[in-house]
Amino acid sequence: MPRPAYRSRSLRRVKVRTPGGRTVVHYEKRAKGVPKCPVTNLPLGGMNHKVYRFGISIRAPNRPYGGVFSHKVLARALRLAVRG
Repeated sequence: MPRPAYRSRSLRRVKVRTPGGRTVVHYEKRAKGVPKCPVTNLPLGGMNHKVYRFGISIRAPNRPYGGVFSHKVLARALRLAVRG
């Protein structure tokens, strides 16, 4: 029986083969979902694949609002800023 902290379904169960030939269960955190734009709900482009595991701050695009808003929202904001 696993200890109480490992009984939660928030942890993912991975079967691992040990060098001794036994198969044991390792518990690891689940990967996070794809980061999405809060306005359009589109997946953000230009993100490193590690982002899905560790969070947005790992490798977001190096532009204003990179890793926060999608390219469509940013283009619309730029058009409004230049126009007005």
